[in-house]
Amino acid sequence: MKAALAARNIHRVAGVLLDLGVSSPQLDTAVRGFSFMRDGPLDMRMDTTSGETAAEWIARAEEQEIREVIWRYGEERFAKQVAGAIVAARELAPIETTRQLAEVVGRAVRTREPGQNPATRTFQALRIYINRELEELEVTLPQAVEVLEPEGRLAVISFHSLEDRIVKNFMREQSTADKLPKNVPIREKDIPPAPLSLVGKAVKPSDAEVARNPRSRSAVLRVAEKN
Repeated sequence: MKAALAARNIHRVAGVLLDLGVSSPQLDTAVRGFSFMRDGPLDMRMDTTSGETAAEWIARAEEQEIREVIWRYGEERFAKQVAGAIVAARELAPIETTRQLAEVVGRAVRTREPGQNPATRTFQALRIYINRELEELEVTLPQAVEVLEPEGRLAVISFHSLEDRIVKNFMREQSTADKLPKNVPIREKDIPPAPLSLVGKAVKPSDAEVARNPRSRSAVLRVAEKN
């Protein structure tokens, strides 16, 4: 982020907005392989010019690794059953399309959450893992603070608990001043301030917004200001 700004002769900004995850155009384009609602190649890469596709990873990964990824990044309680079903299915034929994977997962997930496709959590897990989304977020947040000018604001919109937990913990840690040893005489003005100050509480979409845009239902916005 810092290098991209410097290349444009920009060194400080008044605000940074991070809108995490995939976008509607990516979900609605079947060839990208993000959506179980539209059949297409099982790709899932944000950058289609490099890296391993979801289909390639599924074809080579051990069952235990598949299980751990689906459990960790999708919080899928049927991760063991889904991983077993994937391994069994790929022995019969390669899993190369989104529809193939969604059907395999659908047979393995015994109960569904109201209004949610049984493949939702598995697709989320694979997308996050393939693109290293959580690792990228952890690298990006400190960079965003670094490029902000004083009183500049960092705003982050996340769409699931794994992302939001990282953002929440980061902002909380950065808004807490260093703890000093007890009984050490020091003037208040000499105590270094915390890098950030929290701005309000987390904001979630209203019922009216969700009615207009159902994909906003899980969004959480957090804001902090640079001191």
